[in-house]
Amino acid sequence: MKRILSALTSHFLDTVLIGLEATSVYGDNLVYFLREDAVLAPFNRKIHVLNPKEVKKFKEFYNDLPKNDYVDAFVIADCLRFGRINKEVYMGDYHYKALQNLARARYFAVCNIVKEKQRFMNVLFKKYSAFTQEKVFSDTFSNTALAIYEEFESAEALANMDLQELTAFIMEKGKNRFPDVIAKAIQKAVEVLTISPKR
Repeated sequence: MKRILSALTSHFLDTVLIGLEATSVYGDNLVYFLREDAVLAPFNRKIHVLNPKEVKKFKEFYNDLPKNDYVDAFVIADCLRFGRINKEVYMGDYHYKALQNLARARYFAVCNIVKEKQRFMNVLFKKYSAFTQEKVFSDTFSNTALAIYEEFESAEALANMDLQELTAFIMEKGKNRFPDVIAKAIQKAVEVLTISPKR
């Protein structure tokens, strides 16, 4: 900022064009800083974020130049100097940027959770198809349901378990909501599952 200000004041300029290559989200903070910094407030400033392909094409006219950051900066400045880029970059209010990133992160997290739940349901159907068909649990992913899936390796183990023991297990793992009813529903569902192949 000091070098830009020095160049503006020493040459008695009132306008500055600032250009940088687009780097996805990495350049956003720099653009916000350049746009909001008070040092350049007295001047007419325009900020341009250029497409890297556009800069690369423009650089082909300088086929004798090496590839480094200083040369790239020169090419971007020369690209602006030719005046064929008139549209200034549009940047939304940066105060909402954090909220936008959080909303985007939450969206992808929810999408991943949905996929993983569907994958889990496919595996669960192979192990306990009766649970998915009979709707034994109001919430397939409740604490009680997850405890059942983890604790018992097969439907036969549930079918052969003492009803009182199963009720006590559900009381311990769940919220003590109708444990006896749930236990009977579980055994009824798995009995259908274990008997039907023999028929």
